[in-house]
Amino acid sequence: MLFKIGFNIIIKKINLLSINYQKIFFLSILLGEKSFRAKQIIKYVYSFYSDNLNLIKNINIKTFKKFQKIIFIRTLNIYKIQYSYDGTIKFIMEINKKKIETIYIPEKKRFTLCISSQIGCFVGCDFCFTSKQGFNRNLYTSEIISQIWNVFKFIIKKKINFITNIVIMGMGEPLLNFSNIVSSILIMRDKYCFNFSKRVITLSTVGIVPALDKLKNFVDIKLALSLHASNDKIRNIIIPFNKKYNIKSILKSAKKYIKNSKANKNGVTIEYVMLDGINDKYKYAYQLAFLLKNISCKINLIPWNKFLKSKYKCSSIKRINNFSKILLKFGFIVTIRKNRGIDINAACGQLSGEIFNNTNFLL
Repeated sequence: MLFKIGFNIIIKKINLLSINYQKIFFLSILLGEKSFRAKQIIKYVYSFYSDNLNLIKNINIKTFKKFQKIIFIRTLNIYKIQYSYDGTIKFIMEINKKKIETIYIPEKKRFTLCISSQIGCFVGCDFCFTSKQGFNRNLYTSEIISQIWNVFKFIIKKKINFITNIVIMGMGEPLLNFSNIVSSILIMRDKYCFNFSKRVITLSTVGIVPALDKLKNFVDIKLALSLHASNDKIRNIIIPFNKKYNIKSILKSAKKYIKNSKANKNGVTIEYVMLDGINDKYKYAYQLAFLLKNISCKINLIPWNKFLKSKYKCSSIKRINNFSKILLKFGFIVTIRKNRGIDINAACGQLSGEIFNNTNFLL
């Protein structure tokens, strides 16, 4: 529905979870209201975590009715919550009968929320269950933010540890949903919204070069590259998208991004899933070391997590450790990712949701 407000400007009714403080401030001015109204409204949204605007008590009725004509709050429905033995919690959220998954991962001093950016995934990584589900559509800004908002509301109710880190590593390729991801990050970082530091938000991408080249002009956050191979021949097989943007072009783009990035002052994270007999031969560790010698980075080796009907197997612990030792000899910081939430299919590469496939997606 369209509404006419001050200065003959016509706007659509806006979900408050799709805009940051600056835009609410602008709406207040357009409505002829004092600027402090923006703080009153945004405090209600991100302090009380209520989606019922009628419960706002700090604005007089006349002013409230003005805002009520052009704003609303709509969050995703939490369809199901699953709990892992290791403390991981999977939130399955529903969007018009389709499902996306959001994962809360508690550790000793770090409490991470892994959020999704698409319903399904367009990239088609052969070792990832999400890609096997096909692609439906991009998530809107309000749907991305709603994942965080819903979990915060749950955390407050259950009195568990607050989120310290956000990783955009769930379902989908974030950089194929560029505008919604950028606007979502601005809301995450807004001091009147979630107030997350640039150093605790990590975006993981297979390397969509044009989008990565643009990203530095909009937001500065930590970057993780889903590389998973030390040469194009292997990467073309396990990540077909590599035929469009190859390793050399991705690393070149990443270097440009981190050059003036304060969030990445310790380098970009290189993600490398360990696939038995595919990319885990020791010669590939040496090849990877040579490939990354001129880029500031740390390497995260990821034991592959199985899913139904997959042809892949995870590398043995011995091989993963030896692969790591080779990289350590070259001076790289190397970590081996802990498998979390395996019993509820919440680990890396296992997220599925329920997708109605739609491949009519233009890059």
